[in-house]
Amino acid sequence: MEPDAREKKLLELREELMHERGVAAMGGAPPSPGKIRAIRKNIARILTIIGEERRLGTRGETKVEGSKEETS
Repeated sequence: MEPDAREKKLLELREELMHERGVAAMGGAPPSPGKIRAIRKNIARILTIIGEERRLGTRGETKVEGSKEETS
């Protein structure tokens, strides 16, 4: 996923989380009880990828360590 697409998805997920928390705070039952947890996990995944890229100094290029691309 491109960095711009990741940022856009992050904003979408945060807005969705805010909406779901608002529904829960108003006393309404969310349509899917595990949805808030799933949204939080997806946000954490994206933030982890962004943090790893910052540490490695790369943007957009992801290197998967331990991949089986290099076979001897």
